[in-house]
Amino acid sequence: MNPELNTELLGYRRPDGKVGVRNHVLILPTITCATQAAKQITELVQGTVSFIHQHGCAQVGEDYDQTFRTYVGMGLNPNVYGVVVLGLGCETHQARSVAGEIAKSGKPVEVVSIQDHGGTLMTIAEGARAAAKMVQDASAQRREPFDFSELIIGTECGGSDACSGLSANPAVGVVSDLVVDAGGTAILAETTELIGAEHLLAKRAVNEKVAKRVYEVIEKMESRAILMGVDIRTGNPSPGNIEGGLSSLEEKSLGASNKSGSRPLQELIDYAEYPTKKGLVWMDTPGHDIEQLTGMVAGGAQVVLFTSGRGTPTGSPIAPVIKISTNTAMFEKMRDNMDLNAGTIIEGEETIQAAGRRIFDEIKEVSSGKLTKSEVLKQHDFGIWRIGPTF
Repeated sequence: MNPELNTELLGYRRPDGKVGVRNHVLILPTITCATQAAKQITELVQGTVSFIHQHGCAQVGEDYDQTFRTYVGMGLNPNVYGVVVLGLGCETHQARSVAGEIAKSGKPVEVVSIQDHGGTLMTIAEGARAAAKMVQDASAQRREPFDFSELIIGTECGGSDACSGLSANPAVGVVSDLVVDAGGTAILAETTELIGAEHLLAKRAVNEKVAKRVYEVIEKMESRAILMGVDIRTGNPSPGNIEGGLSSLEEKSLGASNKSGSRPLQELIDYAEYPTKKGLVWMDTPGHDIEQLTGMVAGGAQVVLFTSGRGTPTGSPIAPVIKISTNTAMFEKMRDNMDLNAGTIIEGEETIQAAGRRIFDEIKEVSSGKLTKSEVLKQHDFGIWRIGPTF
């Protein structure tokens, strides 16, 4: 390990040994019917976060499993101190089942049910009481030193332009290599936006099994589109990308893959799955910004790097998202949302390596407590990748 990269960070140690860079109490609704009650609790109790969604019932098979895994993963993320799991009572995704899996980590977990507690108002009161106790306990916890070997960073790009593959994405690739070299983990996602670049990633696979899986997930993603009557490899489904100067999905993919840096691809994991290996990991997610962000955070990412050429306010309820612009004009236009500007590379003011080191330094600051702009604006976005119909 390069001694220069063995930088001390400050985070919160959890009972399972993992380290969080935030100390949230999560109000986790397992069913869409409970999301409004969860929102009310977060408004009553400072220090809590939650999210709105439309899932949790009438799901079967792999679609049920994936949603369940996402719920559990959000609760298990090291940035979460404790969880109040909020259910209705008769839904498919039972609150007690989700809570049981999260509780295995040793975190404090409470279950509140709208039907069991006599309706919405009583549920809000009971959930708020449980959350208030957790927040008070969490506030007594102090940050302690940890290093990059315990960090998982997620990487994504959204609202791309012709500069994405030339500035911000390769700069994030530098960061990916630095994190991996420091013993940490970098997640590459967006399977849809790696179509056309799969051969480059397969060459970097640590073994034939991983290389074969690369082609399998690409083929499966393309097949989904073909079933909808669309060949996405030779087209570009996003009007914003086209207006930004990208002619095809393959062109975007060649730029998007630059976020992976140059280190070997260790494994390819399913959506919302926790990496089993250190180093560069590919998570099979769609290109949809919110769904891929949720998947990576549910998979344990404590910090996310998000590059954009068109601009986006996207954030997560529990993980800081560092926004990096690919061009200076957009950075100046959207200063409320963008944290860093990599347009300096396009203008010849900074090298890719230097910009990468600057982003790496920002991760140090954010991991030790500095708020990102999406956190300041309470941009708590959440969306699950559904892979089956609702019944």
